[in-house]
Amino acid sequence: MGWLDALRGIAATAVLISHMLPWFAPGLTLSWIALGTAGVLVFFLVSGYIIPASLERRGCVRSFWTSRLFRLYPLYLVAILFALACAPLVPINKGVDPIAHITMLMSTVGSARIVDPMWTLAYEMIFYLLVTALFVTGTHRRSGLIAILCMGLAIAVGVTLANGPLAGPRGLLYGMAPLVSLLLIVVGLACVLSGRSPRIGALVLGATALCLVVLGPVDPWLGPTFLAVMFAGTAIHRWEHGRRAAIWAVPVVAVLACLTPFVSHPAPSWTVPQKWIPTLAAAGIVFAIGMALRHRRVPGFLTWLGRISYSLYLLHYPVLLLFVAVLGDPRKSPALSAALVAGLYLAVLFGLCALTYRYVELPMQRLGRVLAAQLPSVGDSAKSPGSPVGESDERSLSSAAPAG
Repeated sequence: MGWLDALRGIAATAVLISHMLPWFAPGLTLSWIALGTAGVLVFFLVSGYIIPASLERRGCVRSFWTSRLFRLYPLYLVAILFALACAPLVPINKGVDPIAHITMLMSTVGSARIVDPMWTLAYEMIFYLLVTALFVTGTHRRSGLIAILCMGLAIAVGVTLANGPLAGPRGLLYGMAPLVSLLLIVVGLACVLSGRSPRIGALVLGATALCLVVLGPVDPWLGPTFLAVMFAGTAIHRWEHGRRAAIWAVPVVAVLACLTPFVSHPAPSWTVPQKWIPTLAAAGIVFAIGMALRHRRVPGFLTWLGRISYSLYLLHYPVLLLFVAVLGDPRKSPALSAALVAGLYLAVLFGLCALTYRYVELPMQRLGRVLAAQLPSVGDSAKSPGSPVGESDERSLSSAAPAG
């Protein structure tokens, strides 16, 4: 599964470059593609490809959530602490809600982020909630249909809603949405993980996730679109492992995703059709190339880059802002000086990411696997015999992120 590591590494690098160019080479900023968004979409495809398979392989929602929490939260907390430590030099965004950061749902409950790239984690978390609900109710294998339905939902809300009702200071439940969503998720997970009322818990989790993804984002059609991309990744996995009909969802989702900006209310500049379509295409092509080469040997550098991709994704932006605050705006410096600062930034960043991967991510992932293995099984009624996910896939499945 080294090809998945390579895709994660490429995706994180795309996001890194998209944030570096405006500072170090503004003249090279691409106007026809949202490079960072393309990287995020690759992350979403990878998550869709492996997260449901991880749950199905485990066959236990307790083990799944234990593994996920130990995968995501330790480094997430490190990134938050790093940003807070840098606050005297790099002020924290206004409108940050601490409760929203407990659930990682900042982007869907009207909260700013302590670290800006964390916006994608909201959609990862919502995807986990939906996957859990589908698994518990035994409907998890209908990935293709679910992907198409998500895309249909994206078009419906894009046509009818200009802004998410939960977004902004005038939104419904503004100021309360983070707490309400936290309570609903706690109740839903408690019902599922205890095994006492799993279907009620699944209903609570699924309804909460759908409400957040439709009502929460500033641009409502983007949330369901991101989910459609993830479930398209799941459909690809099912196609690869024998469910051939699932693959038809992928071109349907692709076409609908390209059409959505034409019929929806105006959204951010990177979602205008002339930029959104190349962005979608780039993400799809990169993922397709990765799949086509999945049986080939992957260069060691790319697999290493994939392993540190979560650290790279979360830490690159606060480290970048810290460099700018300490060394000055590189746009006002001579080209050679800016190049030297860029090189120093990359050296420090990759060194830091290597350290956080080794001393934060790896130990916590191992601890999560140990704890998950010791938990009594619950929620395995939907587990099917002969899971298509083999033991050789375990490392890649357990390390899916950010955030993919």
